[in-house]
Amino acid sequence: MLASQRRERILDLITEDGSARVSELSDIFDVSEVTIRQDLTYLEEQGRISREHGGAFLRDLPAQVSSFTFQHTENMEKKNRIGRKAVEYVKDGDSIILDSGTTVTEMAKNINGFSDLTIVTNAVNIPFLLGGQSGLTILITSGEFKAPTLSLTGQKAADFFDNIHVDTLFLATAGVTLQAGLTYPSMSDLPVKRAMIEVASTVYLLADSTKLGIQSLASLGALSLIDYLITDDEITDEIQEDFSKHGIEFIIA
Repeated sequence: MLASQRRERILDLITEDGSARVSELSDIFDVSEVTIRQDLTYLEEQGRISREHGGAFLRDLPAQVSSFTFQHTENMEKKNRIGRKAVEYVKDGDSIILDSGTTVTEMAKNINGFSDLTIVTNAVNIPFLLGGQSGLTILITSGEFKAPTLSLTGQKAADFFDNIHVDTLFLATAGVTLQAGLTYPSMSDLPVKRAMIEVASTVYLLADSTKLGIQSLASLGALSLIDYLITDDEITDEIQEDFSKHGIEFIIA
């Protein structure tokens, strides 16, 4: 891996988790701690992160958390269209899981007027969006708070899904490729997402077109884990054809 690629992956990981230790990054990327320190110094000089003893943290994190905003706010018009389309696959009486992240949050913003709808989520912002509506039962997982994604993560969050079953999961991702499958900037959420998939009858992946063909650091597994992929109409014909050959059913927003 080139230094520039490694630094982008490091930045993605810190953006996802909020912070990272030098020793952890050294193990993940299989390079020396000296090399990681040089990478972090470069990213700090670019104004992307702030160094601390033994690691680094996301510079704007306190302001983001206090304002309940996300670091990643690109392609919001696409994400809103995907969110509106996803709501079409929810009906009264359903039980659903809403994953954390910007695209699923856009879906949550469009949930209204349902009756007897049960929502399970690891996103701490979603109950504040929907908690005032009648007709909804909202369950929040336990777990460790991950500030950049306003979510709960870790094994305790995954354990929450033991002995429950839902009709539908609306899942987020950072990147999707045929080779690596569903990928994410860090490994911290993988147990939670696996647990979500295991308890859902149907899995919809919500991913805008810029994420298709992009590979992030940690792989959750093959695309066979999902049933449908909801994306926007800027997906290329080549990617749609390649993914369709492998049994992926597209829903275009």
